[in-house]
Amino acid sequence: MALSRRTKKVVAAIVAAAAVLVLVGLGAAGNFLVDFALNPHAEVSMANMMRAEDVDGLDYAEAPKLDEAYAQEAASWFDAEKRSVSHQADDGTMLLGWELPGAEGGDYADGHTWAVVCHGYVGEPADMAKYAYHFSQLGMNVLTPAARGHERNVDTGLIQMGWQDASDLLGWVDQIVESDPEARILLFGTSMGGAEVMMASGMDGLSENVRLIVEDCGYTSVWDEFALQLDNVFGLPSFPVLNVAEAACLLRAGYTFEGASAVESLRKASVPMLFIHGDADTFVPFSMLDECYEACASEDKGRLVVEGAGHGLSASTDPGLYWGTVDEFLAKHL
Repeated sequence: MALSRRTKKVVAAIVAAAAVLVLVGLGAAGNFLVDFALNPHAEVSMANMMRAEDVDGLDYAEAPKLDEAYAQEAASWFDAEKRSVSHQADDGTMLLGWELPGAEGGDYADGHTWAVVCHGYVGEPADMAKYAYHFSQLGMNVLTPAARGHERNVDTGLIQMGWQDASDLLGWVDQIVESDPEARILLFGTSMGGAEVMMASGMDGLSENVRLIVEDCGYTSVWDEFALQLDNVFGLPSFPVLNVAEAACLLRAGYTFEGASAVESLRKASVPMLFIHGDADTFVPFSMLDECYEACASEDKGRLVVEGAGHGLSASTDPGLYWGTVDEFLAKHL
């Protein structure tokens, strides 16, 4: 029996209302996830879960740390030697970081060799003290910029997951070159910082003064990493929640999760690159190492797998292998 015109209108109104409710609900969920992952001031956040050690794949407390004494020495050095530096980004944002001196007598103590060291998600430059210390002991000047939404840059907006940070990184490099045209520069980063230096690798405008890039446990793209954590933390599939969160991120932070891709940047890279990952890493899965390495268009590239190392723990798990490999790569390109 055919529905009356009035009944059809009622049904259409109900369907429209239901669709609106679904869209409103998805929009709210998308904005919640953006705040959860990217708002440094959110009360309910991934950052707070990580600080509470309530995230799968971050087993820092249980993992052996064979460089603990060295890390403590490095932390004291960082605190004593750091000097505040600033950089005005292309969008006018004033960004802050720390600069540290190179030690006299090192292999690269000519005053023109620089290591730019990039920290991870919800971290800060001081977290990179042992890496900065190693490069300083080799005689390099060290710059450790804080990413947007982190440390003293916490009020610069939402966390960029390395994407806008990579563009900022090119600006930091240009600032070094402006003051030191003979600079020979290493870009180094772990986790989000690793993704950041990979994203920078294929960007137009990367200075020729950048002689090499070393990344440690960086992810393939923000989409891939968020899809993994959406499942780990909430037990949810990517579609449709991550899609609406991506739309919210574009509106609120100016980038998309898929567009923020290390892999796509690596396809345009030419600078020598070293890729490092622990084979026990589940937070940024070990499988991402091969995907990034294979995507890299650089003619000179290397990879290091550290057996038994969890996320961000390769240097702590096997310091000899780690730094021996890194230093050999440095010697080849600096």
